[in-house]
Amino acid sequence: MKFERWHTANSSFYSLLDFGDGEKLEQFGEVILIRPEPLARNKCRWSRDEWLGKAHARFEQTGSTTGNWISLKKHPLEWDVTYKLRDAHFRFRLKLTKFKHVGVFPEQGSYWNFIFDKVQETSEAKVLNLFAYTGGASLAARVAGAQTFHVDSIKQVISWSRENQELSNLDNIHWVVEDALKFLAREAKRGRKYTGIIMDPPAWGRGPKGERWKLESKLDELLSTAAEVLDHRGFAVINTYSGLHLDKLKDLTGKYFPNYHRDSKKLSLKSASGLWIDTGCVCRIQG
Repeated sequence: MKFERWHTANSSFYSLLDFGDGEKLEQFGEVILIRPEPLARNKCRWSRDEWLGKAHARFEQTGSTTGNWISLKKHPLEWDVTYKLRDAHFRFRLKLTKFKHVGVFPEQGSYWNFIFDKVQETSEAKVLNLFAYTGGASLAARVAGAQTFHVDSIKQVISWSRENQELSNLDNIHWVVEDALKFLAREAKRGRKYTGIIMDPPAWGRGPKGERWKLESKLDELLSTAAEVLDHRGFAVINTYSGLHLDKLKDLTGKYFPNYHRDSKKLSLKSASGLWIDTGCVCRIQG
């Protein structure tokens, strides 16, 4: 079955060079990395020698979620990249972590542009970014002029997001270290409303006090509560990496946002070698 896609075009910010045999060859700014990718079930277009000749480092997984970086040529441990959108930009500080992540999910760029545009269409926009990681969506909302609330349960990730805010010459993002669903439920009880809500929930995880999170058992509550908090003229983005089928996402967003316009598509990347990889599903909601 074919689905429509949203994707981030290859650029100086990020390029997917090739993927296959369980790995991706990616370029973040000037640094080229090889990382594990369970979705890369195809054969690589380029040879292994080409991969190793281009890459600065390769991640070698040693546990279920952790591993080590193997240096292949000289490279920085931290470096900065710039994401350009319309007539503005913001920046990320990237780092090699023991979890294979580097501090950005570049495929999400396809909806950072959407967030930027929707904020600029609205006077005095107020945006809530849940499960916000290092803040790409927060930066897109803030650089467009929104009052921005960034919620994540991990203090170290909030600190990393602050670095990106400072690097981008931005200020006044409101930082909230808390379980995202609990914060959202409290905002609903208070009668608070937001112009925009961005949700990037993990498939599973734990909150700041060890609370267990499993998306399939929490998604209905997350969407129903977000619907209470979203202004009737507002916008929302829900992004899932959990293996949730696109038709299921369409059904759920239709259930909880029946009076909004909804677009649901695959979130994807296209490699320089000509292959597509689908990373998750996204629904964009507009009042």
